[in-house]
Amino acid sequence: MYSEDDINSAVAAGALSAEAASGFRSHMSKVRDMPRGSEENFRLINSFNDIFVSIGVIILLVAVGAIGQAIAGMIAPVESYFEFYERVGTPSQAESEARNAAEWLNEVWSMAFAGLFVAATAWPLTEFFTRKRRMALPSIILLLAFVGGVFFTVTGVGMTLALDGNDTVGAVMISLAALVAAGAAYIHWRRFMVPITVAAGAAGIAGTIVGLIIAAIGPESIEAEVVLGLVFVAGLCVWAFAMRWDISDRERITRRSDVAFWLHLLAAPMIAHPIFALLGVTEGDNLGVGAAIGVLAVYVGFGLVALAIDRRALLVSALVYVLFALTFLFREFGAVELGFALTALVIGSALLSLSAFWQPIRRTVVGALPDTIRAKLPATEDTIPQAAEPTPA
Repeated sequence: MYSEDDINSAVAAGALSAEAASGFRSHMSKVRDMPRGSEENFRLINSFNDIFVSIGVIILLVAVGAIGQAIAGMIAPVESYFEFYERVGTPSQAESEARNAAEWLNEVWSMAFAGLFVAATAWPLTEFFTRKRRMALPSIILLLAFVGGVFFTVTGVGMTLALDGNDTVGAVMISLAALVAAGAAYIHWRRFMVPITVAAGAAGIAGTIVGLIIAAIGPESIEAEVVLGLVFVAGLCVWAFAMRWDISDRERITRRSDVAFWLHLLAAPMIAHPIFALLGVTEGDNLGVGAAIGVLAVYVGFGLVALAIDRRALLVSALVYVLFALTFLFREFGAVELGFALTALVIGSALLSLSAFWQPIRRTVVGALPDTIRAKLPATEDTIPQAAEPTPA
């Protein structure tokens, strides 16, 4: 399996002419009756060797993380509960507080050392499996390990300053860790250019801003609705950033399209969850008929946006909420035993129909948009390049 990035690399190296690459893309669009960009191609697995290497990478990273935790246990040892109560009997308040402080110190240093060891191991592995071997799935795992390791290292070190239980200081430390992780993602991107890296950096920046706002308001007094609102606004900003990458590659034949894919995948739950949480979907059986209908209306809106920009992330992220809402509505109207079955039937049929007729429906949606917007969106089936028929052998 070869990605658009591989095709572009072959053209740049002279192994494939630009005309041949264009002809191949045109041929595949004709064969599949869909523009190649509309399939949202992204490379996850080149071969089974990717899975084999990924398993080895995960095992190794878990091992070095455990070694880091063991070293932290030697630096900040803590008794088990059994040993502690066996030694002191009924502990005084001071003894309990001292043990709790020791346990907290052990936890944060374990986090710091485990993160440091994982990040330090992930980088040289990335030099080989990403920069040299260009393996997709191991590259994603190693990127997440490196950025996550940096985040937990800084968080662990920073949280030692919050031993007094000050939630505001804790929020600031986590925000600082997210900012450092975003910086680590930027360095990783400059070196390896793994598409998911930009999304990891965007997540770090979003976490930094949201965390600092929460710290400024006060973690003890901030309402859940305010946090949801902050996450929603951050999601819209990430979505706008994703659209900027998408607009720069309307044909989706460069790495920019892959970067946009991961950014859309990050933005979708940040947008969907706050909306449906505020509608009451996450409150279980307290969902009302009006709220359930509102969920369906929002999902239709998501569908129109997904069709316009030719990205399906919003539809996938909101799917669980729609399943819940439809199940509730069927139950309300008497279909108690078949509620879930009917919901799955409706949603499954709708998704398959949408997939089968994606391009005709999308052509209608895009055609209703102003020319200035339509000019920045991916091509519809009307503009699929036509390849010449192959000459019989």
